[in-house]
Amino acid sequence: MTAHISTVAFFGIEARLVDVQVRMMSGAVAFMVVGLPDKMVAESRERVRGALSAIGLSLPPKHITVNLAPADLPKEGSHFDLPIALAMLGAMGVLPSDVADRYCVMGELGLDASISPVSGVLPAALRAGDEGLGLICPAACGPEAAWVGTVDVVAAPDLISLVNHLKGTQTLAPPEPKLAEAPVSVPDLRDIKGQEAAKRALEVAAAGGHNLLMAGPPGSGKSMLAARLPGLLPPLSPAEALEVSMIASIAGQLDGGRISRVRPFRAPHHSASMPALVGGGMRAKPGEISLAHNGVLFLDELPEFPRQVLDSLRQPMETGRIMVARANAHIEYPARVQLVAAMNPCKCGYLGDAQLACNRAPKCAVDYQGRISGPLYDRIDLQIEVPAVAAADLSLPPPAEGSAEVARRVAAARAIQTDRYEALGANVRTNAQADGEILEAAAAPDEPGRALLTQAADKLRLSARGYHRVLRVARTLADLAGAEKVGRPHIAEALSYRRFTVQR
Repeated sequence: MTAHISTVAFFGIEARLVDVQVRMMSGAVAFMVVGLPDKMVAESRERVRGALSAIGLSLPPKHITVNLAPADLPKEGSHFDLPIALAMLGAMGVLPSDVADRYCVMGELGLDASISPVSGVLPAALRAGDEGLGLICPAACGPEAAWVGTVDVVAAPDLISLVNHLKGTQTLAPPEPKLAEAPVSVPDLRDIKGQEAAKRALEVAAAGGHNLLMAGPPGSGKSMLAARLPGLLPPLSPAEALEVSMIASIAGQLDGGRISRVRPFRAPHHSASMPALVGGGMRAKPGEISLAHNGVLFLDELPEFPRQVLDSLRQPMETGRIMVARANAHIEYPARVQLVAAMNPCKCGYLGDAQLACNRAPKCAVDYQGRISGPLYDRIDLQIEVPAVAAADLSLPPPAEGSAEVARRVAAARAIQTDRYEALGANVRTNAQADGEILEAAAAPDEPGRALLTQAADKLRLSARGYHRVLRVARTLADLAGAEKVGRPHIAEALSYRRFTVQR
């Protein structure tokens, strides 16, 4: 007796079809799973056996072999339980044989025959749609799969109801796509008194998707400013939301299968390892930089991160993708993030304060800032100092302008960018992503502006990367001002956001 059914194995965020083949033969009683399964897949034998027993069935006393083809593709995860069980039910004659031709299956079985949620349902649904198949998945993951729209989704809470549905004696209602609820309240810029220059830099960063570094003494409001950046950013477009949700699905972080339109905001602790930040580990899972795709990656206490970990961000900051290389596979994840970082100017944090600064300045500051490599500094568009807030500022009433007003200007600037790059036929969403001929066409300054930029590049010894980053920031400043051409004032302000220097 032989039967088979389709499921998927994941290679990054790509779902690859796997054929689950079951053969029951005469011979010594055994139950084997082959085809490069990991330990979790091998353990599915006991979960399948227990689930079948819970619905009143037992395995026949035969030599049972489960082959997961292709055999050279690693199989990881508990979602192989349900396809193995259905293929066995097909081989036993419990299910009609045409089930294998209509569905791709994934789900984890409990010993009570319940079907538990699994990771990766959204990429699996997309792949099933490409292959002309429906998808059988856990009930908790149904809303996630329903977003694909063109796929027949069967979301079952347990094995017995799924078997009855496939045999036509029960009907499971199709799942409905769900959106995650927007946060009731988000931090507002009105909470921050003073720091007008830093607020301006935050607005520029939000409008153009630029990387931002804030340096200042403890308590100056750097973390408060970073926490208010998500409230300035426009919601994810449908294409962006799909990209973000696929990564979250692979990582098992889609709550109840609900897709969110809010941009990710990830803030890992400075003790995070390299695999935690860029991805990897035993199963090559996406790291923080991928989980923040199309959103914000906030690194507080930047110099406290291991230098090797920080330097691992340099390549994905340029390419928008991260390659996790392992001996048996090279897995690529999207990693187009907006980096926001905060740091103290020196180890004690009070460089420049005559009363509080240590007696090792400026060497203390040089050593502390030197923990961050020059190439990483060069990839950060906006680098500002955030001074301590004076006591007089704290007693002032809240500012009249809050996040809502700034968000409207940011949305207007982003709309200008969208129209511009669509007209240029470029796959670019923000000024921070523009490069090469597209950047030259979009951000070519007028003659006074070009003269200032050339002079500043020579005097400040800007690298080619630094030169282009000044152009990108200047283009964003012009968009915020509603100017069609980048002018000298925009270049001048963009240059003011280059790297701060150690005070002596």
